[in-house]
Amino acid sequence: MLIKQISIFTQNKKGSLSQITEILDAHKIDIRAIAIFDTTEYGILRMVVDDPDKAVELLKAEGIVAKVSKVIAVEPEDKPGALNEIFTVLRDNDLNIEYIYSFVMRKTEMPYIVLKLDNQETAVNILVENGINVVNKDDIYAK
Repeated sequence: MLIKQISIFTQNKKGSLSQITEILDAHKIDIRAIAIFDTTEYGILRMVVDDPDKAVELLKAEGIVAKVSKVIAVEPEDKPGALNEIFTVLRDNDLNIEYIYSFVMRKTEMPYIVLKLDNQETAVNILVENGINVVNKDDIYAK
């Protein structure tokens, strides 16, 4: 139930993002989620795409530093406190969230929440045991 995320080390300058997206677009790779965490000079771009292994191969061939890591995507219920429930379950099971971002798939109105935790496999099991919908990778990669 883990999904693949691409992390790309990029300079914080005009045109850096379009260089990356042009490569993906030229090869018909669909970006499902995108977030960037920046400093003054550099940023870490994180993306979920429909073909992560091919995307990393293409980016590396162009000299772009990219790697694949595994993350969890959950679909919280549409109600007040839904995120708090997820965060509380993780805290109560001694799991730390390293970072988080969200994205919306076209086929659903609810956002998926991407979580990177210190113990991914344990987190998946605990979330499922607590009735939290962990998104299947097929929901993300299907075209």
